[in-house]
Amino acid sequence: REECLVAVVSGTKSENVIKALEKIPEEKRKMVAEITLDLSDSMRQIVRCSFPKALRVIDRFHIQKLACDAVQEMRIKHRWNAIQESNDEMENAKLEGREYIPLRYENGDTKKELLARSRYLLFKSADKWTDKQKKRAKILFKLYPDLQKAYSLCHSLRTLIVLISNIIAVLVPQLISIPVLDEQNNKKWEDFLESNNLASIAMTFAFLVPTLVCIIYSHRI
Repeated sequence: REECLVAVVSGTKSENVIKALEKIPEEKRKMVAEITLDLSDSMRQIVRCSFPKALRVIDRFHIQKLACDAVQEMRIKHRWNAIQESNDEMENAKLEGREYIPLRYENGDTKKELLARSRYLLFKSADKWTDKQKKRAKILFKLYPDLQKAYSLCHSLRTLIVLISNIIAVLVPQLISIPVLDEQNNKKWEDFLESNNLASIAMTFAFLVPTLVCIIYSHRI
């Protein structure tokens, strides 16, 4: 039966999942054309052993999470540095016998508060920021331009994924409807390429794909 649940396996250990999937006849498993999976080694091992002919597709949300995690790691590193800086200033004030008054920015945050309270705005698109988050982001990115660059790259990746999804949704049905190339159908292909402005799409890809490679493979920005 199509679009039904085949199996539920407890745990993520590859050997246990593979053993459970071996109950499905091999000829049936070889008919599987595509598998969507996350970035874990165990999942790759399961697919390699149980569905050897399937095309492996990484879940888009795991790719986006990887990029977001890289941005948050950078924010956390800056926050620990800010905490250490604040502790050093407090200690110096104590040794000098004066009251410690931390520097506060125009929105009322200290540096360590700014970094702690910027967590959620870095997950969101800039057009969804509240007025308070916009003010905080402006201060944050002025202090930490590397965080601004990281955030921009992460947002570009999100834009790329949405763009690819939209292109597939719009163009694939049209591609299927156009017959195989021959002299009679050349004009149809020329009209198709022109009407969908694929030259502009290609330029967009050329700009955004390096972002994808940078984030996924280095896991650092």
